[in-house]
Amino acid sequence: MTTPAQFVRQVKQEVSKITWPSRGDALRGTVVVIGASIILAAFLVCVDFVFAAAVGAVVGG
Repeated sequence: MTTPAQFVRQVKQEVSKITWPSRGDALRGTVVVIGASIILAAFLVCVDFVFAAAVGAVVGG
């Protein structure tokens, strides 16, 4: 069984192996995610509008 002290040492060893992104990489990734989210939201608004119009035409409302 692992003692709490061993666990903490193992966690520190594993965290030291992580390759963290640079500030620029993190910023570019954030911009891509926000941009993709905006584009997807706009697409879904358009699809919703088309479906609402189609259902309205079929139902007669």
